[in-house]
Amino acid sequence: MTQLLKGKKGIIFGALDEQSIAWKVAERAAEEGATFVLTNAPIAMRMGEINKLAEKCNAQIIPADATSDEDLSKLFTSATEILGGKIDFVLHSIGMSPNVRKARPYTDLNYDFFHKTIDVSAMSLHRVLQAAYKQDALNEWASVVALSYIAAQRTFPDYSDMAEAKAMLESVARSFGFHYGKAKKVRVNTISQSPTWTTAGSGVPGFKEFFNYADSMSPLGNASAIDCANYCLSLFSDYTRMVTMQNLFHDGGFSNMGINAAMVAAQSE
Repeated sequence: MTQLLKGKKGIIFGALDEQSIAWKVAERAAEEGATFVLTNAPIAMRMGEINKLAEKCNAQIIPADATSDEDLSKLFTSATEILGGKIDFVLHSIGMSPNVRKARPYTDLNYDFFHKTIDVSAMSLHRVLQAAYKQDALNEWASVVALSYIAAQRTFPDYSDMAEAKAMLESVARSFGFHYGKAKKVRVNTISQSPTWTTAGSGVPGFKEFFNYADSMSPLGNASAIDCANYCLSLFSDYTRMVTMQNLFHDGGFSNMGINAAMVAAQSE
């Protein structure tokens, strides 16, 4: 084992169950020598199995609502106390759309729900970064990674208002990445992941069909949750110290495809 993250301290947002990318990141980070705290919204913690993950990774859990500035301030204070120093990496794996959950069509969105989508799925990254910035809670050369999706750039109708949220998420990473980079050499990036069988992802209408489509279109196939976790670890490591303000596609090549022979053949059947 390489111990890629030996000595590094982190905060991992969003581990819900064994399908979660954040869950895989936590398992791999522990294997690679990192110490970290786990955090999620209290309601999500009641739904998930985070205690099992905490025991496996020897990590403490700090409940925090990522839309609450007070909760995030307490989170960073508690995390630095528990871990015995400033933070080296943060994973933002947070996303939720009440409009998608309630099957509201994109042309008939509930705007109170839309506000909630943006607050939970995008503004929360700014809140996390601002809380860390104000407390000077991150070490120099720390790495913050948020999980995104290609719907930030291209239209996937059933992804609905989450597309706007991901576009904002990526913009926050660029904008705050500049300020945090200048001030503290902190890196901020997003990973645009393949469709992945997670509790959140599989809740999107038509997900199974699109998962299969993306898998067929991509020369390498869809990237799995564990592959994404490994990519996250590379961005937490010192090997990517000069990578910041980027949206990094981790999708088996899907983002650069137009069409392929298999898809043409399928249309002619």
